[in-house]
Amino acid sequence: MRRAAVLGSPIAHSLSPALHAGAYAALGLDGWTYTAIECDEAALPGLLAACDDGWAGLSLTMPLKRAVLPMLDRTDPLAAAVGGANTVVFGDGERRGYNTDVPGMVAALGEAGVARGAPGVTAPRGATILGAGATACAALAALAEIGLPAAVVQVRDKARAAGLLAAARRLGMAVELRPFGSPVRDGDLLVSTVPAGAADFYAERAHGASFRPAWVLDVVYHPWPTPLARAGARSGAAVVGGFDLLLHQAARQVELMTGIAPAPLDAMRAAGQAELTRRRRAPGGRPPGTPGACCR
Repeated sequence: MRRAAVLGSPIAHSLSPALHAGAYAALGLDGWTYTAIECDEAALPGLLAACDDGWAGLSLTMPLKRAVLPMLDRTDPLAAAVGGANTVVFGDGERRGYNTDVPGMVAALGEAGVARGAPGVTAPRGATILGAGATACAALAALAEIGLPAAVVQVRDKARAAGLLAAARRLGMAVELRPFGSPVRDGDLLVSTVPAGAADFYAERAHGASFRPAWVLDVVYHPWPTPLARAGARSGAAVVGGFDLLLHQAARQVELMTGIAPAPLDAMRAAGQAELTRRRRAPGGRPPGTPGACCR
């Protein structure tokens, strides 16, 4: 028996168990399980200490992504750069931390035609990020991967952007902070890393020349489509949803935890979509807990 889980608070709504279970079934890993465990920062050290040799790994949501860093034996350069690890892999008596949000975002954008130096895809001219949390830091790293040297970041409180600015320095990215709610006129890629409902203001203002991105990435996956996603589609943008990001980052987690690559992406996609369909048909059409975002 091999165990894995996603940790967070609240976490009951997480789509990760469906994605990972779909991967295990496709890979024939009958003895593997993946569950959602309620865990806050205070409980994290004890839970990590209780993970014995039967544990393969853990997926982490905020604020655990940052809190776990000093508890790891090794951290990959990407997790160190963005200041957060969303994946812990156990092996050889060590806890190894990784960040799969960044490659997940790069892969999801690549499916929408955004990349650097590849045939049939295009690097954006510039980007605006909404939010300054851990997912925004991952977005900065993803933008660096696709060749952007700078980004505009809209925040409600500049004092809470210290972690993002530190990540930008480590990544060699130039960041211009602007007030949350400012017009989005810079570049052709808009990345919303804020919770469901927080970006609705932008959708309400989406008209004419003030909203003409070529790509919109909204990290929310349920409910979907969000008002921002609908506004982006109406304006002619290619829209990338949180489900796509969650899928690709989970696929990388499966590879790290099982040692099997490539992960069965199609099977994971089908499992995740089936779970979302089940939730939409449930009374109220919403999962328990908080609306879903990419990190869960």
